[in-house]
Amino acid sequence: MIRLLQFISDNGDYSDVCINRASMPPVFPDLSSRQLQAVLALAKYRSFVAAASSLKISQPALTRTIKLIEIELGVPLFSRSTRRVTVTDAGQEFAALAERLLNDLRIGAENVREMAAHPRGQITVASVVSLAGAVLPSLIADYSRRFPGIELHLREGLHHMVMDEIRNGMADFGIGYVDDAPRSFVTEGLGVETFHLVMCRDHALARRTRIGLPALAGVPLVSFPAESRTRHIVDRAATAAGLSFHYVTTTNRLPTLHELVRNGVGLAVVPKSERPSPDDPDLTSLPLVGQGLSCRVGIMRLGERELTAAAAQFLNVVRNWWRASRHDSDRKNPRYSSGSVVNNSG
Repeated sequence: MIRLLQFISDNGDYSDVCINRASMPPVFPDLSSRQLQAVLALAKYRSFVAAASSLKISQPALTRTIKLIEIELGVPLFSRSTRRVTVTDAGQEFAALAERLLNDLRIGAENVREMAAHPRGQITVASVVSLAGAVLPSLIADYSRRFPGIELHLREGLHHMVMDEIRNGMADFGIGYVDDAPRSFVTEGLGVETFHLVMCRDHALARRTRIGLPALAGVPLVSFPAESRTRHIVDRAATAAGLSFHYVTTTNRLPTLHELVRNGVGLAVVPKSERPSPDDPDLTSLPLVGQGLSCRVGIMRLGERELTAAAAQFLNVVRNWWRASRHDSDRKNPRYSSGSVVNNSG
């Protein structure tokens, strides 16, 4: 079937065009927001001159745009006499549709920009206790102030618990000891953790400047559980040196460990970032030195799991803090200075 349509020519006159219904335009016309604006402008001003002026384009350009739109739709939207342009019934219907589409597009774009500026979502981070207590609270506080729409969950525990949280998908990523991470993990080294011996200020060993492993032989010790990474590293170093230590109590909580030392139950070996504050009235700590008494700290995540935008953003916060931390002085942050975790990025 042949259908006769009139279209505006470049000089503003209408010409008759025959369209075969078998070659009618597709269900979803290929129209831009600029073309929709052209329809609205011409429907509003009923003048090619005024409409073109409002769009800041030439009249011939507007004429061509309208002609292309009508060809794409397969119907005339406007008719023109010698005096004025009138809107056809189809044109009125399409102009209303164009206005709705443009409004929806504008609102949608604003919402997307708002989401980018103020993202929403949830992040779960697993961390070994030493870093969870020493580093992450200040980072989380800063991140939450910048992105209040992100709900951040911190799951802290011993090293093997952190790896389990990552492996089973509970955590987006983890921060811990990366030396023995499984092959399914993607790791990123951040630094090297060293260890301190915690004791009461009046203990005989407190007069030294550093402590070697042999000094702990026969001394009652309190520690994290045997499966903890700290305990594993200390025991392995002791075995390599031909030593064995006497553990009297274990706990999986750092505050409890400090209180056990404070009450004279024993001494404790902890990562440097878990040592007591320099202004603690009762406790002090000294570096524990010996072969094998260090471990690499870093970021771990499942290789097959892509990070969400929010998780990737917080991961960058962690990275940036670590890079900056090597420039912090003990005076500025005495507990968590660059000496606590030595950056190995060069």
